[in-house]
Amino acid sequence: MGTLQFHRVLISLFPLVFLLCLSSLQFISAYTVPDKYFINCGSDSNFTVSGRVFVGESSLSFSFPKQSSTEKDTNQSSPTSVYQTARIFGRQFSYEFSISSSGYYAVRLHFFAFSSSSSNLSTAIFNVSVPNFLLLQNFNASDSSKSALVEEFFLRIHTGKFIITFSPLESSFAFVNAIELFILPNYFIPNETRYVSVGGQGNNYVGILSLVLKRTYRINVGGDAVTSDSDDLWRTWELDDPYLHNREDARTSSSDSNLNYQGGDESVGPLATRYTAPNTVYLTAKKSSSSNLTWGFPVEKNSIHLLRIHFCDLESTSLNVTFFNLLIHKNFTRMINSIDVSTRLPTPFYYDFVVDSDDYGHVNITVAPDASAPIPNAFLNGLEMLQIVDPSDSVPGYEAEDKQNHLAVVLGSAIGASVLICIGVVGFLIWHLKFRKPDEKKAENSDWGSVPNGGGSSHSRLSEVPNINLGLKLSFHELQHATNNFDARKIIGKGGFGNVYMGVLKNGVRVAVKRSEPGSTQGPTEFQTEIMVLSKIRHRHLVSLIGYCDERSEMILVYEYMEKGTLKDHLYNSKFPRMSWRQRLEVCIGAARGLHYLHKGSKGGIIHRDVKPTNILLDENHVAKVADFGLSRSGPLDQQPYVSTGVKGTFGYLDPEYFRTQQLTEKSDVYSFGVVLLEVLCARPAIDPSLPRDQVNLADWGNLCMKKGMLEEIIDSSIKGKIDINSLRKYGETIGKCLQDDGSDRPSMGDVLWDLEYALQLQRGAIRREPHEDSSSGASQSIQLPNVRRLPSLSALSEVDDNSIVRDDETDSEAGLIFSQLNIDDAR
Repeated sequence: MGTLQFHRVLISLFPLVFLLCLSSLQFISAYTVPDKYFINCGSDSNFTVSGRVFVGESSLSFSFPKQSSTEKDTNQSSPTSVYQTARIFGRQFSYEFSISSSGYYAVRLHFFAFSSSSSNLSTAIFNVSVPNFLLLQNFNASDSSKSALVEEFFLRIHTGKFIITFSPLESSFAFVNAIELFILPNYFIPNETRYVSVGGQGNNYVGILSLVLKRTYRINVGGDAVTSDSDDLWRTWELDDPYLHNREDARTSSSDSNLNYQGGDESVGPLATRYTAPNTVYLTAKKSSSSNLTWGFPVEKNSIHLLRIHFCDLESTSLNVTFFNLLIHKNFTRMINSIDVSTRLPTPFYYDFVVDSDDYGHVNITVAPDASAPIPNAFLNGLEMLQIVDPSDSVPGYEAEDKQNHLAVVLGSAIGASVLICIGVVGFLIWHLKFRKPDEKKAENSDWGSVPNGGGSSHSRLSEVPNINLGLKLSFHELQHATNNFDARKIIGKGGFGNVYMGVLKNGVRVAVKRSEPGSTQGPTEFQTEIMVLSKIRHRHLVSLIGYCDERSEMILVYEYMEKGTLKDHLYNSKFPRMSWRQRLEVCIGAARGLHYLHKGSKGGIIHRDVKPTNILLDENHVAKVADFGLSRSGPLDQQPYVSTGVKGTFGYLDPEYFRTQQLTEKSDVYSFGVVLLEVLCARPAIDPSLPRDQVNLADWGNLCMKKGMLEEIIDSSIKGKIDINSLRKYGETIGKCLQDDGSDRPSMGDVLWDLEYALQLQRGAIRREPHEDSSSGASQSIQLPNVRRLPSLSALSEVDDNSIVRDDETDSEAGLIFSQLNIDDAR
């Protein structure tokens, strides 16, 4: 069977495989609230608590040793039914669970130290451990004699057996009233996030998922205490008042609005889902318009915590009118602005940090109003602190002294068989597609892959990534030398990744060195994506990657030096001379060429996903080059026209259809580029909150002006009156087509490029048209000219290999030649 026929057979099997797997693998596509394991220890009865059915321990397959017994609260002092009984251990004992799905799990241990005629549970002292980790050491539950105590942990568990071991100290005993063990939503906890130390910002903290997290605080700010009944994951949230330093400066805010949850299960933060925190947390807050608000939390000295801070703007009527600063230990500051994560209010979001305690054993969090905001107001909705528990040498990787004691989980044989069949078939398909011969590949994967954990050592993050070009790797020492040890005077820009420095390599080549910094909005995933995209492609209108460095937990990218800065600089920065209309058209044409090559000339197709003026750079000759590929996605766009993904990009340039459907297409770049074209014409930002409501969004305002025939009224004053009327008409038509709500109505980037070339020739005077002539013919149609062919760089780029693209100058000159031959009757 030939390769093509074999692929067709594989493709034809997908619907069948999908139907076979659908009933038994529904949990793969979406998170559902689990129904196991919830155990009512020491009891033979089932009890339902907040929707969870705690199964009586005696009905499960445990075989307890003689030194184990059950105890009942004969005084009936327990708060709920699951605390009326307890399992008591006079010697070490392990509960053993069968885990059928690898993932991130919650472990909750319930303790209520009641007294009975034979036992006083408040005297028990014991340890609790799981493989490799000591959860509780010398634990005494006497504080739970009046109210129940719940110890909560989060950790990654793989399929197989998992044990929780209770170890009494000498001459004592252990007990537990109830146990919860259940899987959490995907990406509930990040593997890497920003690290903030008392002494200042540190490197990113990597490897969180390999450790255990212990709940220290969970705070509902501005609202009532939240019980497990009101939380989809059965968490409890306490009041913030005991931790707020300056209560008199705080005002309580609440709302009954419908929350605009936008988070998905593709990536970690900052957008929340209903599982991130309950509605009641996001619908209440404490705020201040004039004073800083500070919360202080006592923790263990020298401890490290994952800090999750929850926000939701409940009061602003529009975006970008309320923004403020978040301070941690008063030495780390982050601007909080809903516009950075959403397009409408109120949208819940959160940020994660890893923080250490100060010298007094405290973690301090402050929100500070920004006087420059249109409406100064700082607020906080919720906060969680999870202590990071390191592995313990005293706990073996697996310990089950009583191996016969385990919890038998019976999965139906039919389900098990279907799962195995599905996994086998899907695994084979993936293996075949991944390892087929290079000449059979039609497209790259839609994902770039995950970044190996580089930790804080000199280990390379990318050394184990397949297909990475290690020949581009530069040493940290060399880049230190090139930038004079990253001298602040050499900073030429700053973005979401970090500062950009001008440097000179040993061979005398000037470069731009982009160095990641803690607290940046981009991390290892964007770092790897940028390298993998730019190491595979080369084009005159794409910024070239010179090299990269990933030593010492550094993430540094080195590019060709673009002397004239960004397109945004030339539109707004008074230090740069204003460009003429012809120069602006040439810049737009260069950027369109680069984007068109990404879409059609690179194998599999690449969608940039963050097209904006700051990502269009100019070299010494004002040649435009597209930059910043950290958010790029590749995919087999010849087979499927979109990539399903969480929404990322820059507000104001974001394709509304992509935002609604989360289906990314190359037409999403076309929309963003349409906003750029409008910005080039008007020299005003895509979003300007200082303007009247109908003018805040440039795309909406520009579309309205074009419909009313008022486009000339919003042109940048420096070029008004200097644009050929036909050139402006063609340019305006192009913008209108790019900004269509429905992506299928937008032109391809190749057609946009053709129209811009045509507008440039109209400006040059090579094509003469009368103002009344119609130029609205479809951009997707080829020009019908005798002896004149459509440019191969526009129509056949999908068939051009990477190496031939370096001859892009030839197509440029050819374009000018062909356009110079056009006349009024032949123009489209």
